[in-house]
Amino acid sequence: MGTLKKTILIALALMLMPHLGTAQDDDSYQAFWIHQDPVRPSQIAEYEAAAKKLSAVCKKYNLQGADWNTLASTDFNYYYISPIANFAELDKNAFAPLVDQMGKEAVGQMFGEFDKYYDSHRSYILNLDKKLSYMPDGMTTTPEGKPYRHNTLYHFVPANREKAVEIAQKFKELYTKKGVKLHYRVYRNGFGTTDDYFLVAVAAESPEAYEKLRAETNALLGVEGVQLFGQLRDILSGIETIEGYMRPDLSYSSN
Repeated sequence: MGTLKKTILIALALMLMPHLGTAQDDDSYQAFWIHQDPVRPSQIAEYEAAAKKLSAVCKKYNLQGADWNTLASTDFNYYYISPIANFAELDKNAFAPLVDQMGKEAVGQMFGEFDKYYDSHRSYILNLDKKLSYMPDGMTTTPEGKPYRHNTLYHFVPANREKAVEIAQKFKELYTKKGVKLHYRVYRNGFGTTDDYFLVAVAAESPEAYEKLRAETNALLGVEGVQLFGQLRDILSGIETIEGYMRPDLSYSSN
């Protein structure tokens, strides 16, 4: 969580200009700043205590402009997900009011606590592509009563980017035609990622509920689905899966 500091935010603002600006000029996109902490398994309890303390302090002082949702994955990574509306949000220290109320030393100690529990961490940008997403009940990143997340990263080389978009559009058309109950959001990689991919995020009540939905979806898509998945596999350089749960107790909203 140390990269929440102002100096890093300013640096990101300067480097993100061509990536973030394109997304925010189009209502079809929403940019998200992701901060990822790979926590040592033996220190999960201590790390979560630090994260809960930060959330509690923000609530106590009614901090404005520092909202985030937290995903805890099954492989002990913690993802802090914050929507980004404009460059001004990156160019400010959202935690400055805490310094004014708690003092610089106390705030520094609070953020420094996180650094004890991982060997490295990183931040990057993902852009939610609303046109490629299949959310017939309305766009939301936190469907009520569905804390489980099954995220799949479909990696491809830059030369296949347009083909990937074309296939993603075909998937949405097929899901819409079949009235599939498994809804998903598509995120495009942005600044800070190492290669090109689409992240497809599915929310469900539990892993069991997800597997049931997936089986029903495959049956409903039938031969058309098999053929389309075959086209997708032909352009992929790799597939990665991230499973986990949204953690409201490690999140913060100023609303």
